[in-house]
Amino acid sequence: QVQLVESGGGLVQTGGSLRLSCSSSARAFSTYTMAWFRQAPGKEREFVAALLWAGGNIDYAESVKGRFTISKDNAKNTVYLEMNTLKPEDTAVYYCAAARLGNRPRSLDEYDFWGQGTQVTVSS
Repeated sequence: QVQLVESGGGLVQTGGSLRLSCSSSARAFSTYTMAWFRQAPGKEREFVAALLWAGGNIDYAESVKGRFTISKDNAKNTVYLEMNTLKPEDTAVYYCAAARLGNRPRSLDEYDFWGQGTQVTVSS
């Protein structure tokens, strides 16, 4: 029932920034663990960042730590991914995900709902 819609992807040069948004239809959005994953062509979907509802803890993949920031606005039912100092290796389709529990925030299997993805391309 929960629908997630990503937006904000695009083409940027190395070192540039983008802010991705994920709008959710969840009625109890604030109780969900929200996350961003990404998938490059021919590769597995990989964890990027998660915001756990319990305690407000945030988890980042080592590859994006210090460059990306995940946040959410409960009033708008929206989660964001601010991406700075982008690198060509960040090029991928970025997916928003929502988990009812979020006990394993880095695991694909933890998430119950997924968005359609938004393309991020970083040129050199």
